[in-house]
Amino acid sequence: MVNIKMKVAMLGYKRIPSREGGIEVVVEELSTQMVALGNEVTCYNRGGHHVSGKEFDRSSLKEYKGIQLKTVPTINKRGLAAMTASVSAAVCVAFGRYDVVHFHAEGPCAMLWLPKLFGKRCIATVHGLDHQRAKWGRFAKWYIMTGEKVAVKYANEIIVLSKGVQDYFWDTYSRETIFIPNGVNRPQILDAELITEKFNLIKDSYILFLGRLVPEKGLRYLIEAFWEVETDKKLVIAGGSSDTDVFANELKSLADHDERIIFTGFVQGKLLEELYSNAYIYTLPSDLEGMPLSLLEAMSYGNCCVTSDIPECTDVVEGKAVTFAKSNVTDLKDKLQMLCDDEKLVQKYKYGATDFICSKYSWNDVVHRTLELYRK
Repeated sequence: MVNIKMKVAMLGYKRIPSREGGIEVVVEELSTQMVALGNEVTCYNRGGHHVSGKEFDRSSLKEYKGIQLKTVPTINKRGLAAMTASVSAAVCVAFGRYDVVHFHAEGPCAMLWLPKLFGKRCIATVHGLDHQRAKWGRFAKWYIMTGEKVAVKYANEIIVLSKGVQDYFWDTYSRETIFIPNGVNRPQILDAELITEKFNLIKDSYILFLGRLVPEKGLRYLIEAFWEVETDKKLVIAGGSSDTDVFANELKSLADHDERIIFTGFVQGKLLEELYSNAYIYTLPSDLEGMPLSLLEAMSYGNCCVTSDIPECTDVVEGKAVTFAKSNVTDLKDKLQMLCDDEKLVQKYKYGATDFICSKYSWNDVVHRTLELYRK
């Protein structure tokens, strides 16, 4: 096949470079690798403040690792930021000179019809069934469902990240989709330095959760389960809120009486890498996922992982991690206690985790499969 260079636009995420969510990591990986292969990529960043607080804002860039960055007009209010940014970006790309417009997430796809009307090839990636997320109100859920239906009707191709979501689109709409999972890079393992200085954490002294503080991540169950675990290890909950400050404050109130629980807030860079590198256990107790990028990353660092038994997690780990019954506090407590009591078992799960996950999920493979879809 002739390697035709393309002009690609990406929209529907918050902003890059950023770790405000898994989608932002995906968009950055796809875009940087596509540029390295000679394609032109323009990413349409949302305006406004970082989702975890303006203290994490970065100065607006026009270019990043060869990617052209454009910031679009945005009403920076809960429930309106994503919608207004995607409307603004869709208008821009409709009149822009692009071969492919790649929408990310369901809600932004409500505007997919516009660049399609102007003759663009439109691809949608459904990172998860967003209308099922507890944080959204009635209007937001309606808008997300509208995006889902528009994608079904107008997208040239729909990419999904799990077999469960693929089944959903076929069963609900008789719409074929393309399964292309997320990828992961083999990381460098770091010694505990910053995390010792900031949080008094050393290697293997803590159980780690890393992700957005949102209801569907199962954090209430995790805290309630950890209360009952007899261990001197800490529970580190790393991540910021995502339009969910009230929920984040509820979690902190729940954890108040257990001094073993540490909330780090939003983390990135070396601090994040050290947390992954030195955890005793990584846990992801989610009720709902698209494809959990944090789980891929945790395994790439060679972690023993404990996840809920939802297919989006079990399909990733394939028996290479410990699972518990979704939403079951007692089962989660029992699994955490078992691992806290058995270091040899933890080491068994750690051994080979990196090689397994990095060979199974390669960003290089994801990028090439996505480019093939663009060219169809």
